Amino acid sequence: MLGYIIKRLCYSVLIILGVLALTFVMFRVAAGDPAAAVLGKNPAPRDIENLRRELGTDLPVFYGRDCLTETFSSVEFHEQRDWLGIRIEGEYRFTDGFLALEPGAAVIFRRNFEQDSPICAVIRLPDGGIRRLPVDKEQSEYRIDAGTVPAIAAVTFYREQDSPLRSQLFAALSELVSFRRTFPYVSFFNFGRTLITREPVREILWRGIGPSLSLMIPVFIGEMVIGIALALLSAAFKGSWLDRALVLVSVVGMSVSYLVFIIFGQWYFGYYFNWFPVWGWDGWYYLVLPVLIGVVSGLGGGMRFYRTVFINELNREYLRTALAKGCSPVNIYCRHLLRNTALPIISRAATVLPFLFTGSLLLETFFGIPGLGYAGIDALNNSDLQLLKALVIMSALLFVGINLLTDIAYAWADPRVRLKK
Repeated sequence: MLGYIIKRLCYSVLIILGVLALTFVMFRVAAGDPAAAVLGKNPAPRDIENLRRELGTDLPVFYGRDCLTETFSSVEFHEQRDWLGIRIEGEYRFTDGFLALEPGAAVIFRRNFEQDSPICAVIRLPDGGIRRLPVDKEQSEYRIDAGTVPAIAAVTFYREQDSPLRSQLFAALSELVSFRRTFPYVSFFNFGRTLITREPVREILWRGIGPSLSLMIPVFIGEMVIGIALALLSAAFKGSWLDRALVLVSVVGMSVSYLVFIIFGQWYFGYYFNWFPVWGWDGWYYLVLPVLIGVVSGLGGGMRFYRTVFINELNREYLRTALAKGCSPVNIYCRHLLRNTALPIISRAATVLPFLFTGSLLLETFFGIPGLGYAGIDALNNSDLQLLKALVIMSALLFVGINLLTDIAYAWADPRVRLKK
C-alpha cells in the first residue's frame, strides 16, 4: 500500500500543477492587468508600478528580461484623445487605428518618475511589425520622430531585469511552494495580499477554515448517518406505505432548490418562530439552523442512493440464506448489509464531501458565517483575484486529497480490494 500511496501522491502533484497552470492562464493572462480594477480610474503611474511589482504582473509571462513599466506612459493609438504625460507636436492624423506622423512631427513622452534599470520602448507598427528602441535613463522626455517611425500603432515601455527566469509563471509556482535561506527553509501557500484590504491571503484562509469545518463536518456526518438510517428503514419495509412515503419525501427533497431550503428555513424558524439566529457568528448556537438546512437539503439524494444500494444487496443469495436460517434482522442489516455495501457508501461520501464546499458558499453567505465560502463570495464581488485564485487552488487540493483517501478507504473497508503500484 505504501508504494501505491507514493505513486498517487506523485500523480497528485501533477494534477495540482495542471490546476495551477489553468489558474495561471485564467487569473494572470486572461484576466489582464488587475491594477486598473484595483486603483480605479486615472491612477498615478507610480501606484500602478508599485502594485504591478507587488503582484508580479509586470514580469514576463514565461521567460525574458523585459518587465512592464510606467516610467513613461504606454499608449495605444486607436483614436484621438488626451493622453496623460503624452503630447504630439506637428501635423498628424489617425488612420485605421494607428497614428500617422507628417514630416517634422513627433510624439513626446514625459517621464513619470525615476528608474534605475535600463529602459526600452517597443513600438508596434501598423503592419504588425515591432521596433525596439533604447531610452536614455537621464532623459526627462522621450521623442519618437516621424523620420524614425512615421506610423505608430502602440508604444509600450519596459525595464530590464537581471534574471530572465523571474516570470509570472515562476511567481505562480512560488505561491504554492517557495524556498528560504532561513529556517524552516520551505514555505507553502504564499498567495500574497488581497487586492482590496491588503491583508495576507494566508491569514484569511486560516481564519476561515475553522468556521467552514464547523459547518461542513456536522452537515456531512448528519446527512450520511440519517440518510443511511432512513434508507435501511425503507429497504427493510420495501413496498409498504412507509417505504413509499420515504421515497416520495426523498424525490421531493431532490427536486427542491438549495436556495428554497435556506430562504424557507430562515423565514419559518428564524423570523416567524424566532427559534434560531439567522445572521452572525458567535458560538455553536448560530450553526444549528444552517446545519439543519444543510442536512435536510442533502437527505433526498442520499437516501435515494443508499436505498437503491441496499435493495440490490438484499437480493443477493447470501442474505436470503441468512434470513432463511433465522439470522436476526440486526445482524442482517447492521453487520452483513452495511459491511458489504461499504464501497458504494464510501464512493457516495467521496463525491458529496467536496461539493459541500459549494453548499457552504450559500450557507455562509446567507447566514453571515465568516468561513471560506463567505470569503470566496466577498472576493468575487470585489474582483479580488488573489483571494479567488487561492481558493481555487485550495479546492483542487481538497479534491485530490479526498480521492486519495477514498482509495485507501476502499482497501480498508473491503479486504478483497488490492491497491497495486
